[in-house]
Amino acid sequence: MKKEYDADILKAFSQSYFAGILVNVGEDRYEVLHLASWMRHISKEGSYTEFLEEILNDSIMQDYQGQLREKLDPSYIKKTLNEDELTEIDRSYYIDYKVIREEQRRWCRASVVIVDLCDDGSPNHVLVLFKDITKQKEKDMEYQRTLKEAYQLAERANQAKTTFLNNMSHDIRTPMNAIIGFTSLAATHIDEKERLKDYLSKIMTSSNHLLSLINDVLDMSRIESGKVKIEESPCSIPIVIHDLRNILQTDIKAKRLDFFIDTVDVVDENVICDKLRLNQILLNCMSNAMKYTKAGGTVGFRIIQKGHAPEGFADYDFVVKDNGIGMSEKFAEHIFEPFTREETSTVSRIPGTGLGMAITKNIVDMMGGTIKVKSELGVGSEFTISLRFKTTQQNSKRGVIKELNGFRALVADDSMDSCASVEKMLRTIGLRSEWTTSGKEAIFRAKYASQEKDPFQVYIIDWLMPDMNGIEVVRRIRMEIGDEVPIIILTAYDWADIEQEAREAGVTAFCAKPLFVSELYDVLQNASRPVKTKDKTILEVEAFKGKEILLVEDVELNREIAETILTEAGFHVNSVEDGKQAVDYMESEKGNMIDLILMDVMMPVMDGYEATQKIRQLEDKTKADIPIIAMTANAFEEDAKAAIEAGMNAHMAKPIRIESLYEIIERYL
Repeated sequence: MKKEYDADILKAFSQSYFAGILVNVGEDRYEVLHLASWMRHISKEGSYTEFLEEILNDSIMQDYQGQLREKLDPSYIKKTLNEDELTEIDRSYYIDYKVIREEQRRWCRASVVIVDLCDDGSPNHVLVLFKDITKQKEKDMEYQRTLKEAYQLAERANQAKTTFLNNMSHDIRTPMNAIIGFTSLAATHIDEKERLKDYLSKIMTSSNHLLSLINDVLDMSRIESGKVKIEESPCSIPIVIHDLRNILQTDIKAKRLDFFIDTVDVVDENVICDKLRLNQILLNCMSNAMKYTKAGGTVGFRIIQKGHAPEGFADYDFVVKDNGIGMSEKFAEHIFEPFTREETSTVSRIPGTGLGMAITKNIVDMMGGTIKVKSELGVGSEFTISLRFKTTQQNSKRGVIKELNGFRALVADDSMDSCASVEKMLRTIGLRSEWTTSGKEAIFRAKYASQEKDPFQVYIIDWLMPDMNGIEVVRRIRMEIGDEVPIIILTAYDWADIEQEAREAGVTAFCAKPLFVSELYDVLQNASRPVKTKDKTILEVEAFKGKEILLVEDVELNREIAETILTEAGFHVNSVEDGKQAVDYMESEKGNMIDLILMDVMMPVMDGYEATQKIRQLEDKTKADIPIIAMTANAFEEDAKAAIEAGMNAHMAKPIRIESLYEIIERYL
């Protein structure tokens, strides 16, 4: 039936398949070249049509039988593999199908390959080869799934970026319109001082908002490119929280929010962490809560130290909760994805990039923590950030204060949450504490306790209460109890402006909200000692008069702004336009007069880093050691690090904030 000289080649070829037969298409005959052991019941040769029916009924799934019967039929083979219709790559074809073998569904492939042709160009002999391709199919299907998921992800990312660009176009234009509009109005009302002041305030607000938008975009870009690194160092949690409170205070007052911070569970207050990134995480979450909470609403922040951390570590939950507009369950699943914002009539009116929570999630991940959200539309949201930090040796376990153990303490604060928190802290220190939300009631209790010969030995009074000012409460309590018992004012505001009046009224000490156990402990320990009036850190601009500054700045507008700010502070400003000119200036006799250098970084001819290095190498030791402060738009932590490594003393990011600039300059003059 087959040519003898082809026999060995064909048989060897068919060995790589579980079955291979040689078919004489014209005579409807076949001969087996190779069969798997489980197919040995099939005849070695015979009618090809009968063979086809036999294998079709032998475990091939019914859904595939019709297609296989059609495409392995001799007439289909003749039609498909006719020489007139063929190219070199068309000399074979295959059909994939499924079988059930040993209770498993397997993918198989039947391939038809021409061996030789008849004189009329039709196939004479063909090989029909059968192969198990289950693994290949599974890989293909997995690849297709991956490809589909990648495509869908790319589509979502593309759509998200399109939406982001549309939002950014709106969000950037909004503050820009305000800046341009109010600048024009300011120019036309230059002689109206009050109106001009109002316009400038609105320009500043819009500028800060525009800067925050740009910072979000840059932060996300740096995270995606892997440039953000976690740099751990000793960090005080109380300092972080007090700084956050100060940053948010203006917005809290503007929206008349009830803002409560509970820190009573914190035992280890000093940790090793990236303070900058921790601050960024908490600020993003709290700013978000305040942004989406209506005026008069409530925003709460609680730090919970959990007790299951290994030795040398501490686990914290930072919980930010609000009763704001909340979000839908569907959107909550995507809130940590970049460029996403829930499109509702309320949210759409609130400016933002849709990047804040994506940035937060990425930083939390880099710090080895988790962030979760619970939210209900119209009810509010709760974010929980869980982080583990190394603890430091500074954490001391404060116990009972012997001198106050068992004494009575009275807490007066209009917030029940604050009262409960302070009361719990006082109990850990050893005092029997009571509380009230009324200033008038605090006065009555003080009087009654004194009459009953069971007086309070410590008073903690909130500065601002609705029924009576805290200082007035102190004044009246002093009239009842005398001057010996310590009275502590608890406040979320800077007490510098009221300190003298408070001391005169009988206040012993001050404590800032949010209150930590260590702070309360230290204040109570020192409450019986004489208290010195708090020194005010006031920047004496007079000290700047006559000081010589070398300003190195290549952008004319930036140079003009800096010159104006510095001149108004009393400095004599000498300006150059690049690093090379700065080095030349310092090498000249004029360099002997310079007290400090403000150095831009990105400049033509010679950048600020190289210029600083050359100045540090000057033979004149006085010139070489001159204070150099980087004043640059390169605002990231790696830029600050690069400035210090180049030999600069400090780094300040543009845009220039006058108070910060003065404080840094004062440090080095």
